[in-house]
Amino acid sequence: MTRSGDAARGWLLPVLGFVSILVLWHAVVVLLQVPEFVAPTPLAALRTLGDRWPLLLQNFWPTAVEALAGFLLGNTLAVLTAVVFVHSRLVERAYFPVAVFFNTIPVLALAPILVLIFGLGMLPKIVIAAVICFFPTLVNMIRGLEAVGRPELELMRVLNASRLEIFWRLRVPRSLPFLFAALRIASTTCVVGAIVGEWIGANNGLGALIIQATFNYQSPLLYATLFVSSGLALLFFGAVVALEKRVLRWS
Repeated sequence: MTRSGDAARGWLLPVLGFVSILVLWHAVVVLLQVPEFVAPTPLAALRTLGDRWPLLLQNFWPTAVEALAGFLLGNTLAVLTAVVFVHSRLVERAYFPVAVFFNTIPVLALAPILVLIFGLGMLPKIVIAAVICFFPTLVNMIRGLEAVGRPELELMRVLNASRLEIFWRLRVPRSLPFLFAALRIASTTCVVGAIVGEWIGANNGLGALIIQATFNYQSPLLYATLFVSSGLALLFFGAVVALEKRVLRWS
């Protein structure tokens, strides 16, 4: 099979899988006569998506900015922390358990605290998204930077390589697959973090729109908002995959 045929099949199978879920959803709602305020049909949700698109787009941008900023902040801090941990076992033994402890705190419990500290603006949503991204990237980056064999390290030392040269020429290339595996996860969880932050206190954003639609029993609008939220997460995920292919090909 040609490369174009493989690419077409790669796109076709997910589309067929998605369509089959929509058909099953429609059949269950119609056959069980589920009220629309409980669960609309996919057609009703898609119709609302088109009719209320200006409102959805208006609330899309705050969530996108919060998620992207949280993604960049959380992953940058995680990578820098991992570099420090790998080069200082003392610091790692002292502070890695602290990172584990903070990771055990439920986001829904942490979000009100951050809102009380930073107020109701974008900042607490960005921090929540960053917190969700931080720990998986930290763990994967530490593992990646340490994925270097002893013979390779000995060879670099025999060649009189400095710690900086070992880091950039050996540790960083080895860590890239681990890093991008974590970034794929973070690309979707950052959207979840931004939305959870908006649940606690926000006047706009997809999370705020979800809460409003839920309390007003606007089920089609609720599902349309969920479609937009998923689309945002898929957009981030696709961007990370595209960047991964370019970086790994270059490295």
